Amino acid sequence: MALIVPFHALRPTPASAARVAAVPYDVVNAQEAHALANGNPLSFLHVSRAEIDLPANADPYSDAVYRKATDNFTALKSNAPLVVEEQPSLYVYRLKMGNHVQTGIAGTFSIDEYDRGVIKKHELTRRDKEDDRTRHMIDLRAQTGPVLLTYRASPAVDRVVSRVTSQPPLFDFTAPDGVQHTIWRANAEAVKALVDAFGAIPLLYIADGHHRAASAARARQQLGANGAHGEWDTVLAVAFPDDQMQVLPYNRVVKDLGSHTLQSLLARLREQFTVKEGPATPVRKGEVAMYLDGKWYTVVLGEAPGNLSPADRLDVSRLQQTILTPLLGIGDIRTDKRMDFVGGARGTPELEKLVNSGKFAVAFSMYPVSVNDLMQVCDAGGIMPPKSTWFEPKLRDGLLSHVI
Repeated sequence: MALIVPFHALRPTPASAARVAAVPYDVVNAQEAHALANGNPLSFLHVSRAEIDLPANADPYSDAVYRKATDNFTALKSNAPLVVEEQPSLYVYRLKMGNHVQTGIAGTFSIDEYDRGVIKKHELTRRDKEDDRTRHMIDLRAQTGPVLLTYRASPAVDRVVSRVTSQPPLFDFTAPDGVQHTIWRANAEAVKALVDAFGAIPLLYIADGHHRAASAARARQQLGANGAHGEWDTVLAVAFPDDQMQVLPYNRVVKDLGSHTLQSLLARLREQFTVKEGPATPVRKGEVAMYLDGKWYTVVLGEAPGNLSPADRLDVSRLQQTILTPLLGIGDIRTDKRMDFVGGARGTPELEKLVNSGKFAVAFSMYPVSVNDLMQVCDAGGIMPPKSTWFEPKLRDGLLSHVI
């Protein structure tokens, strides 16, 4: 079963919600965060990326940054203001980006279930990033950004969502990036129905926010020492049905061709694959679009062998195994400085720009991984390849926080 727990949300008032809401802390660097928050003292980036309010050379993991985050959080509670709900509740959170709409349930979820694998992971986490968010949570005594979860769609959940969204929303605004954020607070009857409906869902899957989830588990270990129980036993998240999730490709760019010339690389590729001039975006799974010397090519990888694991059958894995490593000499893509990644939201024109500038020699545009692919990898106990999924649209930090 999947346990969802109503909570006393710390949230802005409707009048200030649009100004408080901020992009997730981990999708922008300090310079980008500073630009986004500039002129808006209510932006939650002053809390989630407090280094933007310190000198430019400040260590983002220094004591001063966490003190500043705590001070900014305290100030925001008064200035926004932020209010604590009198009654614990659950929320319906709708994201609309262009023609794409997805509607999820915001609440807190059991860290026991995270530890036991009822909430499944697909990504390895870095200790330094965990250290950062764990300290951030403990110093603020709050989880200030939700984990993004998915689950196999449930008609019972959908029926409750339909009832809740027929009422006026708590928040409804369009962010500067054009994404509309609408949040409804569920009444007591809907809360009970949602708790019951989630109780029939066997598994949840982390789509995005592995470091937030891992940090919440570590914060619980510290705050719940000696067996003490409290709000730290759960983690803030929004769960969306799998049939509404949108996954964009995570594309690759490589700085040079290694030992190859343009002609020798094309010749080697044609020895192994069908290679033809084609569009910038692959039209099907098993195809990769390659931008080289001002032209787009389609590289047909073909159908994956049946004896491969679910993770190894993914196009990003096969690109790595058949082209990036043996032909271009790319080793560990987590650390190889010759390679970089471009989220699909930036589009293929960004790939062309990077190659045409001379900073990179070749770009690979990927067919997006499906949510079903992700679930199959998780169910098999595997780990998704690095930088293989880009979920869009993104949730906003600061709209619903969980006081621990």
